[in-house]
Amino acid sequence: MNVEEHAGGDLPARSARPARSDDPGPSGPAGRSGPPGRLEDTVRLASGLRLAVGRIARRLRQTHASGEMPLSAMSVLARLAAHGPHSPGSLADLERVRPQAMATTVADLEQRGLVRRAPDAVDGRRAILAITDDGRNILVERRSESVQHLMDVLDEFTPDERRTLAAALPLLERMVERL
Repeated sequence: MNVEEHAGGDLPARSARPARSDDPGPSGPAGRSGPPGRLEDTVRLASGLRLAVGRIARRLRQTHASGEMPLSAMSVLARLAAHGPHSPGSLADLERVRPQAMATTVADLEQRGLVRRAPDAVDGRRAILAITDDGRNILVERRSESVQHLMDVLDEFTPDERRTLAAALPLLERMVERL
């Protein structure tokens, strides 16, 4: 499937101007100036990425039973498992959500017994959250299901296609860090 198919046809038409080897490339901090066709290509790529990544995430969420934990809660569990205890405020900052939204997520996780709250050893007024064993088990189970679904799809790809995807992973991670 090409980018236009991913974008649903709502993108500007592809520039008829062929790429030149002497193109200076993007300039400026945002990389948005330069040859006119370059901006159109960037818009097309950004739109295609947004749609493809959104569809992948949505399809992976759909593979789990309805009524299961939201992606935001799974993200908090993954962060606590990987990086240890955090305050609700620091989790909100790291997840780039409002403190009120994080409070709702944390309350749900606490109610399910997947995280536990304890007073901060340094500042007793502040709470620290840690993942429980049940939280780790849910995280491992959910990751295993998602990984299995992705493996099933990747089995249909050619070795060259798999290498291309593997080569793109560091770039996607860099995008995540910049967003």
